[in-house]
Amino acid sequence: MASESTPTAGDTASERGEAPESALETARHQLNEAASLIDVDGNIVERLNYPAAVHEVTIPLERDDGSVEMYRGYRAQHDSVRGPYKGGLRFHPDVSREECIGLAMWMTWKCAVMDIPFGGAKGGVVVDPKDLSEAETERLTRRFANEMRSVIGPMTDIPAPDMGTGAQTMAWIMDAYSVQEAETTPGVVTGKPPVIGGSKGREEAPGRSVAIISREALNYYDYASEDTTVAVQGFGSVGANAARLLDDRGATVVAVSDVNGAAYDPDGLDTHEIPSHEEQPEAVTRHADETISNEAVLELDVDLLVPAAVGNVITEDNAADIRADLIVEGANGPTTFAADSILDDRGIPVIPDILANAGGVTVSYFEWLQDINRRAWSRERVNEELETEMTAAWEAVRREVEAHDASWRDGAYVVALSRIAEAHESRGLWP
Repeated sequence: MASESTPTAGDTASERGEAPESALETARHQLNEAASLIDVDGNIVERLNYPAAVHEVTIPLERDDGSVEMYRGYRAQHDSVRGPYKGGLRFHPDVSREECIGLAMWMTWKCAVMDIPFGGAKGGVVVDPKDLSEAETERLTRRFANEMRSVIGPMTDIPAPDMGTGAQTMAWIMDAYSVQEAETTPGVVTGKPPVIGGSKGREEAPGRSVAIISREALNYYDYASEDTTVAVQGFGSVGANAARLLDDRGATVVAVSDVNGAAYDPDGLDTHEIPSHEEQPEAVTRHADETISNEAVLELDVDLLVPAAVGNVITEDNAADIRADLIVEGANGPTTFAADSILDDRGIPVIPDILANAGGVTVSYFEWLQDINRRAWSRERVNEELETEMTAAWEAVRREVEAHDASWRDGAYVVALSRIAEAHESRGLWP
């Protein structure tokens, strides 16, 4: 499930034999770049370069064969000046302490851009979920929830699905927490099944927000939807929902891809006929008359490119080969810091992840409100509220872009940093 998800720093640099740019390095670059554009207290910027806390636990898991294996888990909590910590929980072999800190920082910016009263967090367990049975995954999840019970809660820190986790994972965490607290507490996590307090429209929200922001960006640059060509890398929840919504609005989607490659048709694909990863994993190329590589998708001559797969796919190595007129980031962190500079120099606008795919955390906020108030919303209300919040965030970022003659990424970070800094100034520093 796509959620408050930020993929790990990409593999491209490692394939070149170089250390990839870490999430933490990128987050700090972006923070300090935004700070240079506005009048903000340097002491606040210094505080925001570091997490408030990082919790590390060791989790014993009894495997189905009776053996016991130990797993390491983390929860990084970056900043809570505007509200409880909020962010995804991933099960992935590359989870690390530093990665969780960087991704928690991104969540702080994302919540602030959307003007949601949450701060940023991120957590994970170092495990390949494909190596676990469902029963083992449940035991691992419940034990991790118990180990973290003292630092999570509906008014403290609210996890959500991320890579390798989903609605069922959140249901197990909610149940484990509720049993220990001796009361049903649906607001401890978001991204749950609707039957136990999850929100309608939650799963497709990140892709819906990418489509909304793409529409606003295309309008800003005077592209008519019916004349727009689109390529989407990644056909999971984010990419598939974004592609189908853009298709429905008249755009010509010429390529969509999954891990095995891309379906390509210069005359346009029927995105509703191609199964998403959730509907039929790794099936995109089996439903294509012509296929191209994932790398080739990024270099197609299209009006709009939506990288919605993994992180760090647009790098210093391929930024000069990008031919799209406009990029809207569906995945988190698909563009490295160096590539961002190259694209900016080339005059290719990049609408950043912390704005474009913020539908996930926005509808998570709606879910949290529904849980706190014990009153469910209709799907129509969720989608209407999401539309309102996304267009308001777009307008806030647009104003900063125009006021500072800045890139869209810098404009988004200026909005976020201004709101966070104002909150820190109002609350002050505990002596």
